[in-house]
Amino acid sequence: MVEPDADGTASTAVVDSLVRDQAPQIVMSNNSDGVLVRVRTLLPEFTGALQRVAEQVLTDPAAASRATIVELAERSGTSPATVTRFCRALGFDGYADLRLGIAAETGRARASGWTVDIGREIQPSDPLERVLGQIMAADTQAMHDTASLLDLAEVERAAVAIAVAPRVNIFGASGSALVGEEMQFSLHRIGVAAWAWTDVHNGLASAALSRSGDVALGISHSGETGETIELLAEASSRGATTIALTSFPRSPLAELADIVLLTATQATTFRPDALSARHPQLVVLDLLYVAVAQRTHERSHAAFQRTAQAVHGHKAVKDGSSAP
Repeated sequence: MVEPDADGTASTAVVDSLVRDQAPQIVMSNNSDGVLVRVRTLLPEFTGALQRVAEQVLTDPAAASRATIVELAERSGTSPATVTRFCRALGFDGYADLRLGIAAETGRARASGWTVDIGREIQPSDPLERVLGQIMAADTQAMHDTASLLDLAEVERAAVAIAVAPRVNIFGASGSALVGEEMQFSLHRIGVAAWAWTDVHNGLASAALSRSGDVALGISHSGETGETIELLAEASSRGATTIALTSFPRSPLAELADIVLLTATQATTFRPDALSARHPQLVVLDLLYVAVAQRTHERSHAAFQRTAQAVHGHKAVKDGSSAP
């Protein structure tokens, strides 16, 4: 059943404002690049009719690129007018531009060979070969989308701040905590004074001791984790430069931070967004770590050499000789 044209009008106003305010952060350019990642990024902002159109596009992008505006409206249970508003919310002048953008993106994906029916859910009876293909395809698309979203100028700002920081605090909960510990380990190996905090009390104590010049990095896929927001807010109130790693540019964590690094996700069965965010988060933090090492090359190289030498004696002895 097709709904009245009026449905979705109120939410469109919100999304139109979002696109105007956040366009430089969400997309690198207003063309055919990153259409689907735009839809995924804005999906939490859509409600009602607009959300159903977005979900239909994400479920079967190839079909959406071939459908007429009336067909897409019928499949999503909305109206052509709602589809038109959906196009405007994404920054397109009309439905024809949206179709071309989706077609170009799905065509590039097929040509590059990194997509394998990504929209298909993993079934309990699927063989492991099929599951592996689905996971690889989903993660590869998430990496591709993250590269499109990521503002390298923001990465540069974050790297400069960390390179000169007397102290770096890293905050995260659950899966984000594991990602934060990886970043702390990498920074520690090149001589950056970094701590990863998962306990709120200890994290708040450390955040309260922050000073101007220190850096606080908060990691949260949703950007809505209360403990991470509280920890970053405390560090910010003490003068620390704050960095948010999140998938949502309008989240409370992102709005609190001085620097925002965005990631994209591609969920699969048994791997919801919060879990599928892990690899894109690690990629962004690896990039940030390398950028810090580049800007402190002499110090980092010396530190890495010393730390590698210190643990060398604990590695397994090779060439057939026995350990002492």
